Amino acid sequence: MVLPTYQETIDELPEGVTPSILLGNGFSQSWNPEIFRYDHLLDRANFGERDAEIKEIFKRFETSDFEQVMKNLIAAEIVGEAYGINVVTLEEIRNDQEKLKESLIDVISRSHPLRPSEVNDDQFRAVRAFLREFQNIFTLNYDILLYWAINKTNREIDNHRYLNKTDGFDGNCWLQGRSQNLFFVHGGLHLYDTGTKIKKHVYYRDERVGIVDQVQDNLDAGRFPLFVSEPTHEKKLQKIEHNPYLNHCYQSLKSLDGILYIHGHSMDENDMHIFQQIKKSKVSKVYVGIFGDPDDDRNTRVRANALAFLQKPDLEVKFYNSDFRVWG
Repeated sequence: MVLPTYQETIDELPEGVTPSILLGNGFSQSWNPEIFRYDHLLDRANFGERDAEIKEIFKRFETSDFEQVMKNLIAAEIVGEAYGINVVTLEEIRNDQEKLKESLIDVISRSHPLRPSEVNDDQFRAVRAFLREFQNIFTLNYDILLYWAINKTNREIDNHRYLNKTDGFDGNCWLQGRSQNLFFVHGGLHLYDTGTKIKKHVYYRDERVGIVDQVQDNLDAGRFPLFVSEPTHEKKLQKIEHNPYLNHCYQSLKSLDGILYIHGHSMDENDMHIFQQIKKSKVSKVYVGIFGDPDDDRNTRVRANALAFLQKPDLEVKFYNSDFRVWG
């Protein structure tokens, strides 16, 4: 199967139509394919006093996938309750679930590049040219590469041109009803919930205090970013619906119309809540990016899932070759 290139799909858009985009982990991995891989994160992870036991679970399931291990711990809890396993063991299983989530947040934070200067000017130019094609940007990623790409401007990059993307924040506080076309649907490292407000760590152009520095200071104080790391779409949706910022981003998916691109996403069932929102929207066409051989087993599954999860009589699903350098 020969797929059209991304640029060919852009060129065939009707005149005056500006699409929206949903970004998956492939967007960030295209900057550095190693940094956010699960096996690399597992190597750096520390589960504290439960480190040996939790890493043994990864070993026994022959995986480095944090979500898979989380699903197995949840299954163990359900089975344990049904079989009347003692309450001490059940509580240990529940605590390990929380430890796994906390450790994932911690290791992503501490593996993240510290400064936007680690992304060079050519990479910023390329990614900003890509993002400029879209009216609304939704991301499922936790990292702040997209936040940097939106906010870093200087004459060397693109003559101080802004991307006209607003995230709904006034300063460092999110305001319901404020204009917004940039949505971190699963949260992000730069976002945190004080209990009364949703706030963000602010990007400073002179980098005097990096966002990652601020995140790490919060982690050291036991404060975690606003971050959806649940393993199933049901549990992800539960967390989203209980947070006003996340729920607003999620509901905004349903308000979309026109054309939507899905870039860098594996189309796995654990994001079914996202696909259900898209199906409820007035989007008429979805372009799904396919990275690599479109006919290999992995991409055959991606294409089948995309059609099964999204297609309906008034919504057309098409595919494009996403094997290009978004970051230059």
